[in-house]
Amino acid sequence: MHEQWAKQYGHTFTYTGILGTRRLITLDPKALAYVMNHSAQWQKPELTRNFLADFFGKGVLFAEGEAHKRQNPSFAISHIRELTNVFHEKSQQLRDIWQRNLAEEGASMSVIDVVPWLGQATLDIIGLAGFDYEFNALNADGEKNELNQAFTTITKQGQRFGMFQIAQTFFSPLKLIPTKQSRTIANATAVMDRLGRQFINNKKQAILAEAAARTKGTAGQAYVEKNTLTTRDLLSRLMVANMANDLPENQRLSDEEVMAQIPTFLIAGHETTASATTWCLYALSRDQEIQRKLREELLRLDTDNPSMDELNSLPYLDAVIKETMRLHAAVTGISRVATQDDVIPLSKPLADKKGRWRHEILHLNIDQIFIPILCVNRNEEIWGKNALEFRPERWFNLTDKINGIPGVVPGVLSFIAGPRSCIGYRFALVEFKCLIFTLVRAFEFEMAVDPEQIIKKSNIVTRPYIMTEIEKGPQLPLKLAPYRGV
Repeated sequence: MHEQWAKQYGHTFTYTGILGTRRLITLDPKALAYVMNHSAQWQKPELTRNFLADFFGKGVLFAEGEAHKRQNPSFAISHIRELTNVFHEKSQQLRDIWQRNLAEEGASMSVIDVVPWLGQATLDIIGLAGFDYEFNALNADGEKNELNQAFTTITKQGQRFGMFQIAQTFFSPLKLIPTKQSRTIANATAVMDRLGRQFINNKKQAILAEAAARTKGTAGQAYVEKNTLTTRDLLSRLMVANMANDLPENQRLSDEEVMAQIPTFLIAGHETTASATTWCLYALSRDQEIQRKLREELLRLDTDNPSMDELNSLPYLDAVIKETMRLHAAVTGISRVATQDDVIPLSKPLADKKGRWRHEILHLNIDQIFIPILCVNRNEEIWGKNALEFRPERWFNLTDKINGIPGVVPGVLSFIAGPRSCIGYRFALVEFKCLIFTLVRAFEFEMAVDPEQIIKKSNIVTRPYIMTEIEKGPQLPLKLAPYRGV
């Protein structure tokens, strides 16, 4: 819809939204960069923040201003390098399951819906990498543990965000009306809160014990230093930094703020990567030559467990990953509202209603700005006439217009930019690469349904649906065959 509007009305235009709100959409790179880099002035709308708080707690996705700075966990390159083996472990577990299923069927090819499998793999990955917790989502023989069940419940309810839930976010008193959904969410949230407190208490004791052992003291006298403890998972690293004795008290998080990061890690580290990997396999299944070329590069590495640096040294893999994020962004757009008077600069002048050319936008004339991520990623003025085509080769010859897109990953708006950019984008990229590296080396993928039957629907993240089977939820059936080489 936004792409059609942009073609009709130009790079910057306004429209009337819910309850008569005045909304502005812009593809102007200077305006986008300004809004994203001035996050103190331009923050998430209350509707968005209420939704995030209701379903996923008041973690770093919800927080703004100083609270966001304090809650920002560490995703240093060195930390991600240490977690690469976790990514490989679960990618290979998924590969082994698919290989075993093919062997048991005695077939040279099988049709598999990759959506649930990739969701289970990425949930297991964020469990271990995020909290050193085993979800066992890929373990078909075991029962789902409590946290797995609770998180799955909340995620499914979040995907059923209807008109009544929208009304509740606008009118808080409506939240007092009990519904089946609200009771389900409350029960699942209570489980996550209880288990979250257990996580935090256990990790806190382990951190103090290790610190005490280093100083040959007792846990009660332990001196915690930010960079000296042997923690690997993200939650432990956040807690070590938060417990460090040299941290000013006004920067220290409460246990509730730390606990709020658990659902944040889960939704940000699980749903988005599962979506991206799904769409990547979709694109590769549609173009066998690109798939062949990628596999050829991946097989040049004589190891099943390449390091992060080895993965990042593969140019075609990097291009395939970036092209997937460009064409199939997990989040199609974000909204921002002004917290104070502001003027937004434009790189291209805009004619107002009186025909006067403006080089800036006064925020007083609008209620909300929508940043159309997918629209920018597919804009023909930037990417050319083949903007809607999956062409990894475009990443080897970037134009000034592409380099002008404001993003933490050059040329890709999908992770946005500025202080509120995706804090875990490096984590997500390496995880994404590990999954594709393992699966494409092991299997050949083809479409099992007419590609024209696959449509994209967005609810939390974008997922593929079969046009004639929407009621079955997201799915992407692919033909899967073991790669046997030449």
